[in-house]
Amino acid sequence: MATNPPRVHFAPRGAFSRDLEQSTNAYFDGIAEGRRDVPRMYVKSALVLAWFVASWVVLVFVASTWLQGLAAAVSLGLSIAVVGMCVQHDANHGATSNHGWVNKAFSVALDIMGASSLVWRPKHNVAHHTFTNVVGVDYDLDFGILARLSPEQPRRAWHRFQHVYLWGLYGFLLPKWVFFDDWVVFGTRRVGVHPWTRPRGWKLLAFVGWKLFFLGWAFVIPALFHPFGHVLLFHAIATFTLGVTLGTMFQLAHCTSEAEFPAQPADGATMKAEWTAHQLETCVNFAPRNRVVSWFVGGLNYQVEHHLFPKVCHVHYPALSPIVAAVAARHGLKYRVKPTLWSALVAHVGHLRALGKPVVGAIVPAQATTPTPQTIPSISTMSEA
Repeated sequence: MATNPPRVHFAPRGAFSRDLEQSTNAYFDGIAEGRRDVPRMYVKSALVLAWFVASWVVLVFVASTWLQGLAAAVSLGLSIAVVGMCVQHDANHGATSNHGWVNKAFSVALDIMGASSLVWRPKHNVAHHTFTNVVGVDYDLDFGILARLSPEQPRRAWHRFQHVYLWGLYGFLLPKWVFFDDWVVFGTRRVGVHPWTRPRGWKLLAFVGWKLFFLGWAFVIPALFHPFGHVLLFHAIATFTLGVTLGTMFQLAHCTSEAEFPAQPADGATMKAEWTAHQLETCVNFAPRNRVVSWFVGGLNYQVEHHLFPKVCHVHYPALSPIVAAVAARHGLKYRVKPTLWSALVAHVGHLRALGKPVVGAIVPAQATTPTPQTIPSISTMSEA
């Protein structure tokens, strides 16, 4: 029988958190735009959603050659990836608008793509954002026996080649979410080790209804105009493009040689860092000066800022970055950043290779500390939104 997840305690909120709050408040006090409801975010969301619709229309109704179909399928996959990183991501964090109904409207972009926002919010907002890179409670580190992403995880012989084969596995990210992960959570009522409340009534109807809606636009309607084998092939091209893009972007921010993987403390012990400092330890920015990358990934290349301010619209991250770096420097904390996309990719590959080697992976027990702990509630006691 599954047990309740351990409660992870962080050190008390200290000078760094207070200084960071004051500095970022000063930034927002000095600009006309608010933390949310930023007009350029709405324009961007409209463009991204239009890109998705146009790619699907071209693929289903316009493309008449294999080359045209390939181009449209790749475009569709990229557009869904951007919807995931930009539109639904901010909305499901409550960062698009000050109005809950607006966030809810944009959050269903994820459901349209086939993955349930009811599952994603507790899995991502709570399990990952609260316990970042802590094995056993951060669900995003759990690839089972397929990969070793943290020194705290056991090594298996085939992990020697994980820096090669994982790129192919990233391509199956969407079908894994849609057809496996969501239903495992639904059946077991758990997100990894975290309890999850199964939806009822209208929420249950929405959970199933959006899955059917996805099947409709992805398979049923295209099959009315094309052989089903062709539908499956081009859907696979689109979703593989999506998966490699999303998988890579998410991994560059946490599973890299620059990031730390703090051990889960023993019962009653406290993490060495306060929660905000923990985010600096476990998050890595990349390509901060590349505006194309920043636009495409919805500001997720500013992962430090995203984890510190998940309810702030991502268009503010470039301006917040030097503020966070300056505050971190004042308190002697390391602000982790890879200057280019290529350097981040190299760091990720190096991380996978290092953890695949037999000599790497000794587990260092966590040490208890004495301060009164700052407790971050478990997933069962936190709101999913």
